[in-house]
Amino acid sequence: MRYWLVMPAAGSGSRFDPGVRKQYAPLEGRTVIEWALAPFLADRRCAQLVVALARDDADWKTVAARLAASGASAVTSVEGGERRSDSVRRALASLAAGASPSDWVLVHDAARPCLDPADLGRLLDRLGTHPVGGLLATRVSDTLKRTARIGGGADPPVTETVARSDLWRALTPQMFRFGPLCAALDRAHAAGRFPSDEAQALEWLGERPVLVEGDSMNLKITLAADLALAAAVLRARRA
Repeated sequence: MRYWLVMPAAGSGSRFDPGVRKQYAPLEGRTVIEWALAPFLADRRCAQLVVALARDDADWKTVAARLAASGASAVTSVEGGERRSDSVRRALASLAAGASPSDWVLVHDAARPCLDPADLGRLLDRLGTHPVGGLLATRVSDTLKRTARIGGGADPPVTETVARSDLWRALTPQMFRFGPLCAALDRAHAAGRFPSDEAQALEWLGERPVLVEGDSMNLKITLAADLALAAAVLRARRA
């Protein structure tokens, strides 16, 4: 099988260091986005990688030059949009000439540098013949509380404890066929609905993406402090 990789990277990361976009933060000798791309660059099944960038992105050129120097010729870029789903749609549009409706597309966060290649392989193996597709996910282990922010205070009261037995935390990559994914996102946007991830767009059409259990250390960089944990994960894998 072959697949195409879409990486939305146009977000600003408002909770991260305002001086640098989190996907370009240095991490163990590379940038975060280079680590995020690495498992796909090493996978011969990946036909092309498309990165959706912010219009004012001044950092990608340096990363792209390093990738090209290393022989990574299958990486291209497009201008992303205001929302994640805008960026994914634009990246998908750039693939339309080469991808067939039944081809698989994987969407992976630029701020997830710790994807285990074994998890990628398991996702591809489990979903390769599935009619819909799905995503990596991990079971929720913490006790969850629902709250109502009465008066907008910083310390809201608990309204209930949420049962976690059937709750999972969505990770990436998410894996769907090119045609249905394009149609799901187009229909959502036409209705003024903007999904938080690709799976939700398919869910809105009545589909049931499946969850493939992945490593909880496939973390998303949100705060600057997350870089230390990501570095520890990457070092442990090299040990």
